[in-house]
Amino acid sequence: MSTAIYTHPDCQRHEMGDWHPESPARLQAINDQLILAHISDLVEHRDGVRAQLSDIERNHSATAIGLVRDNVPPAGDYYPLDGDTLLNAHSYDAALAAAGSAVAATDAVIDGEISNAFCAIRPPGHHARPSEPMGFCLFNNVAIAAKHALDVRGLERVAIVDFDVHHGNGTAESVAHDPRILMVSFFQHPFYPYSDVESYTDTRVNVPVPARSKGDAVRQLVLDHWLPALHRQQPQMIFISAGFDAHREDDVGGMGLVEADYTWMTQQMMAVAHQYGKGRIVSCLEGGYNLSSLGRSVAAHVKALAEL
Repeated sequence: MSTAIYTHPDCQRHEMGDWHPESPARLQAINDQLILAHISDLVEHRDGVRAQLSDIERNHSATAIGLVRDNVPPAGDYYPLDGDTLLNAHSYDAALAAAGSAVAATDAVIDGEISNAFCAIRPPGHHARPSEPMGFCLFNNVAIAAKHALDVRGLERVAIVDFDVHHGNGTAESVAHDPRILMVSFFQHPFYPYSDVESYTDTRVNVPVPARSKGDAVRQLVLDHWLPALHRQQPQMIFISAGFDAHREDDVGGMGLVEADYTWMTQQMMAVAHQYGKGRIVSCLEGGYNLSSLGRSVAAHVKALAEL
């Protein structure tokens, strides 16, 4: 078995203007760096599929879906959902392709076709609330995939790990009342989306950290907070919201991680997945806007997933 990278051509067609940091160039930077790092030929490359409406409905209201589907503008125009989340003519298809790729990867991992997967997809998802898109995100890819694993594929417990610099508020809201889903994360605080700090519970361990936090602080919180929660829950599959904007070179955030930190976190999640879930991991791209550090960090992450 192997690691697979999932993507879809529609994910390149969504764009929000030349000024916007969440751009199609992100996927090209990832692809280029996987080639430069001699990783691309050592993993499988699979085409994703567009999600079915029923997949999206598992996590999002009819209102949230309609906000995306019914406001797609004519070619060449943009429709603003909020100040920094815009639709173009291809955005609804791209959102379906991103979520559908995560679902397809989930099926392939559960079926044993591959060991794990990284989904090079956009738009990202972890700010998308059940009731509305926000923060560059249209549909919540990891929440949709996690609920597919539970409700369609019959798993009993899964975990979502989020290492984006921003709090995955949409994911936290999506899974807040589902005891089958553990969410662990860190996030720069105070920072967008300016969420209130949550109390830790048995299924939510979202750890705020101050700006300028570096890898040593993040590694310690993983040891002190994430791993005990993961070992208590014993997830049968892990989903990763893989944001790389906590890298020290990414000006969108204000933290100080480097590639070695993403490798280490991935290895920790691999160990948990092997202990309780047959190694099953599906990782989905979230943030990361400095193209150089994004490409290098994804390469480090994929290399760890593939145990290269």
